[in-house]
Amino acid sequence: MKTEIDLKRQYPTSFDLRRRAQRRVPNFAFEYMDGGAGADGGIERNWTSLDRMELMPRYGKVTLPPPTDVELFGRKYSAPIGVAPVGSPSTAFPGAEKYMAKAAQAIGIPYTLGTMSGIDIEDTAKLAPDVLWFQLYRFPLNDHAIGFDLMNRADAAGARVLMLTMDTPTRTTRPREVKSGIMAPFRLSIRLRLDALSSPSWMLSMFRNGIPRFASFKPYLSKKADIVEATRFVQREGGGAFTWEEVARYRDKWKKPMVAKGILHPKDAERAVSLGLDGIVVTNHGGRQIEALPASIDVLPEIASAVGNKITIIFDSGIRSGIDVARAIAVGADAAFAGKAFLWSLGALGEVGPKHLGNTFIEELASTLGQLGCETVSDLHGVQVRHPTAYWAKT
Repeated sequence: MKTEIDLKRQYPTSFDLRRRAQRRVPNFAFEYMDGGAGADGGIERNWTSLDRMELMPRYGKVTLPPPTDVELFGRKYSAPIGVAPVGSPSTAFPGAEKYMAKAAQAIGIPYTLGTMSGIDIEDTAKLAPDVLWFQLYRFPLNDHAIGFDLMNRADAAGARVLMLTMDTPTRTTRPREVKSGIMAPFRLSIRLRLDALSSPSWMLSMFRNGIPRFASFKPYLSKKADIVEATRFVQREGGGAFTWEEVARYRDKWKKPMVAKGILHPKDAERAVSLGLDGIVVTNHGGRQIEALPASIDVLPEIASAVGNKITIIFDSGIRSGIDVARAIAVGADAAFAGKAFLWSLGALGEVGPKHLGNTFIEELASTLGQLGCETVSDLHGVQVRHPTAYWAKT
């Protein structure tokens, strides 16, 4: 087994992991973890806009290796970095949720379990008791009976933050997934089986963890329910995005920190504040819903200007490095989460991938802080930012 030093030498960046993942996992798995809506225009826009941001350093003072720890919602974490919720991540790599949760616990960063995950809330809490957050989709039937029950189970399991998804009002098509043969419900068709046989590591992880399924819905299904029945249940019970009126109902019932995910407009951010939410996630769903949306980093400064001193702001779209984390914080975020990059790490290295990537992000962030002359993460809020369209750049 390779040591962490070996991994740092061979895979020093997330894009090194991406290249290895593409060679190592079945084609359908890579297309699932890597693709977006349409022609991937939203993904490319997120990356391009982040790359165009320049951070101005200040030199002339002695700086020790700066700490990266932060406080989010009253709890200390080792860095302003988190694992974003990912829908059905076990399609990309079986057992993904388990491996990401264990890594987040070990590193000390938030892990957000998605509603559509292959491991249930209760089992995830055992793996990540100190860092577990829970993301909830909308289940409106029977007066939100399923949604409220999932919320209560998350509370009982010890989830520290509830994240309500606002940015999935309609279903979308991701052409790369369709072309690769992925269908809902996920089944290993003959075509996918032949594809999977090209990847011994993916197959081995599937045998260890089973075919991807929606584990948190097990209490609501028959004992013999398979992935087909589970998918039909989700399609029947769920759908659409939360309305603000529904958010208010969940706010009344959930007594811990609550976050609205999918905010791109300052008015929506202000609405979240008015309802007493504790945080928002500024994201265009990573470019996976509709590619016509603006790059998330381009709207972040205006949102931060409107509500930054009233609510915690988390950024999530296109994060590939600790430098990207620093960029997001410099223009108004309090923390930045990544999803796609953690899937690359799993595809590339299996179980050890997420921990390697998380540590890489933290080391990159610490180095960036030192290079910019920052003594703490919060000092990034005072860094001057240059950008071709930066009407919001500090002077």
